[in-house]
Amino acid sequence: MSLSSKSLNIKSSEIRLLRLPLISTFTTGFGSISYKETILLKLVGGNGVCGWGEGAALPFPNYSPETTQTTLLGLKEYILPLLLNKSFMNPEEVYNTLSCIKGFNFAKAAVDCAFWMMFSTINQTSISRSLGGVWEKVGIGESVGIKKSFEETANEINLRLEQGYQRIKIKIKPGWDIKLIEFIRNKFGNIKLIVDGNSSYTLRDLEVLKILDKFHLLMIEQPLGDTDLIDHATLQKQIKTPICLDESILSAEDARRAVENGACKIINIKTGRVGGITEGKKIHDYCKQNNVGVWCGGLLESGIGRAFNIALASLPGFVYPADMSPYSIFYKEDLIEPSYEVDQEGFIKVPDKPGLGYNLDNKRINKYTQYKFCFQS
Repeated sequence: MSLSSKSLNIKSSEIRLLRLPLISTFTTGFGSISYKETILLKLVGGNGVCGWGEGAALPFPNYSPETTQTTLLGLKEYILPLLLNKSFMNPEEVYNTLSCIKGFNFAKAAVDCAFWMMFSTINQTSISRSLGGVWEKVGIGESVGIKKSFEETANEINLRLEQGYQRIKIKIKPGWDIKLIEFIRNKFGNIKLIVDGNSSYTLRDLEVLKILDKFHLLMIEQPLGDTDLIDHATLQKQIKTPICLDESILSAEDARRAVENGACKIINIKTGRVGGITEGKKIHDYCKQNNVGVWCGGLLESGIGRAFNIALASLPGFVYPADMSPYSIFYKEDLIEPSYEVDQEGFIKVPDKPGLGYNLDNKRINKYTQYKFCFQS
């Protein structure tokens, strides 16, 4: 995975907090949002090459204990002081330097991705190729939030299927589950379908979760507690549908423990949650060696963050469609121009040029910036 290049010395950095308005409110089992706060990081090397990364945490600690504010704090107070005026030969050295800091995975992801962009630029090789990616295009699914009615949910599903998305993921919670999925199966037949509990259930809901088996789902994502591995293992023994873990997996070590414990059969790798594409690749490599399926999830990133998700999802073990919708599903404007698009067969082309693979729209970045902080050596 390591890139061979000249040593890269970081001379300056810039942190931005952006607020991106959503086209419509997005609701999951842990709450609703009408806008997306995100953190952008820009690093500039002594040779003038720059890299951008995104720490796509949420503004409130309901998905993760980390938020946009803790990501901002982590970068300013702990992470960037370790990196400025230091020389690195490859992203793995950066990753190892940050290993002394516990947590702050979203902040680490922003740094990790920015370095991958810089080294990709220096080496004139795409990030996908640098990682060892093999897919020239990535299959895409869509995630449908909790709506006001079954009919509204069906309208959203119908639209996404017409647009070519390869599978549908439905957000569920207690009381918004069995009847909804039955309605969807009756209306749409045997479409590829995932349900995502976002940690809304406990083993007290075992009978409800068992009923989901009859709907022939691709997987049930994170039905139980966000840090749990024990109860998920208990549940997996009692249902046929594969459990997919999301919030419980923060590292390759977590993935190993989950698989060895029988807590899941599939893992959702989110770049921000696990601390970047360096750790994401380690999780991928472990899962591939152990015949565990993986797929790339999304955190409503801007096009900057999703560019790295696309590169990661080009690795050979990513066998399930990714959550990687074009910006127009959620946002009025993207931060890259032109943004990527999903073709009629439900694929996104993996960029094959060095750097981010897309052009930044600096006017839009400035437009949505709420706060900016600069480090200078």
